[in-house]
Amino acid sequence: MAQNHDQDGDLMLADNPADDEVRPDDRIDDERLDEENTLKADYVRAVRDALEEGDKSQVYDLVEPLHPADIADLVELCDADERRALAEAITDLMSSDVIAELNDHVREDMMEALPAEAVASIAEQLETDDAVQMIEDLDEEDQQAVLAEMDDDDRVAIESALAYPEETAGRLMSREFVAVPEHMTVGSLIDFLRDEANSGVDLTNDFYEVFVVDHKHHPVGTCQLSWILRTPRHIALADVMKRDQTLIPDMIDQEEVALMFQKYALISAAVVDENGRLVGQMTVDDVVHIISEEASEDALLMSGAGDGDINEPIREAYEARVLWLIANLGTALVASVIIWYFGAAIEKLVALAVLMPIVASIGGNAGTQTMAVSIRAIAMNQLTEANTGRILWREMRVALLNGATIATLIGAATAVLFTPMLGAVIAVAMIINIVVAGLAGVLVPVMFERLKQDPAVASSVFVTMITDSMGFFAFLGLAVAAGLAA
Repeated sequence: MAQNHDQDGDLMLADNPADDEVRPDDRIDDERLDEENTLKADYVRAVRDALEEGDKSQVYDLVEPLHPADIADLVELCDADERRALAEAITDLMSSDVIAELNDHVREDMMEALPAEAVASIAEQLETDDAVQMIEDLDEEDQQAVLAEMDDDDRVAIESALAYPEETAGRLMSREFVAVPEHMTVGSLIDFLRDEANSGVDLTNDFYEVFVVDHKHHPVGTCQLSWILRTPRHIALADVMKRDQTLIPDMIDQEEVALMFQKYALISAAVVDENGRLVGQMTVDDVVHIISEEASEDALLMSGAGDGDINEPIREAYEARVLWLIANLGTALVASVIIWYFGAAIEKLVALAVLMPIVASIGGNAGTQTMAVSIRAIAMNQLTEANTGRILWREMRVALLNGATIATLIGAATAVLFTPMLGAVIAVAMIINIVVAGLAGVLVPVMFERLKQDPAVASSVFVTMITDSMGFFAFLGLAVAAGLAA
């Protein structure tokens, strides 16, 4: 890119590239990407056709202009048997940046197909946290084979990370950070950062702040790069650093890390071990992945869809989903028993069979709404032991208002189509079921949270069982009590 200098030699703004200048990294390309920034079907088809014809040169020319993230998308869009051929055709384009962007299942398949030394070479090019994410999915035997091919420093860093439990800060943190003693001045820090070759320290390329540590390597403050650049050289770091900082324990769960970043508006934060020593850092790009992963995980757990990944092996998808369906079958039997108990009443008044699914369905939807709000509140630390009673009372009032509204509508319609007494019965039953749904939607997730279980996993099964059973019982029981099916 050309740069202009004025007559005094001062740097001016860079020239804009010519309209016809080729920019391989430009992702706004009508030939490859659509308006939603996804690869066009015609483009993907062209790549697959070239693969089928064995024209590796054509494949390389088609893929070469893509951004690494788009290359990863292309790999995922190909069939499993095409991915190996694609990787062989584009050779050096399958960089560590592409591997880091791949879907977990796709990356695992590709890594298992490559020799250990090739996987080790890719891992050494990645940041530690990305390398760990790639290696942790491999079998134990494959992990050891890959680690044996790596340099000592990289191997030790990855083994240290794998020693932490999954989804903890210690497993996810980056071990590349900049830490300096507090006796340094701003000028000496700038010289240290610029003169990396002579300092004998291999500094990380990407960082947002410098951590200041004491002689025991405990973080005592932090300096943002913007402060360093705007502060006179003679000022001591101890006088300009921010002493009040958010420290992340290495054993904390990734959800808590994401909440801390959101609550305190963090860009990066130091990770400390049980002795308070600085061992790594978490950055906002890591947290974005955590938030996306946790949101998807909770939504999928509520539906019992397993990983919910279209690249997930069929056997794993089957095992995850069928267990959920079996659990639903068991809870559905409870509602069926209640219907069977009132079978005689239903035979005498067919209108009961027509209307009772409405009561159960509306109650189920109301319970799902409250449950979703409660699970989100628990995940965001908004629903805790300190305010459970207040939230429960709030949802009860919402349920009463919803119940009264729906009961009025369904009661009036039933009174016109059948009898006023049946209208009154279904109205009361609807209020009861929606109120019960509100209670269950809060109490069931809270109960699982108190039992140290993920409230998103099984809450919907029990909430649905409660609302269906109570809906049928309230409606049919009130109908019998009112003498409608005598």
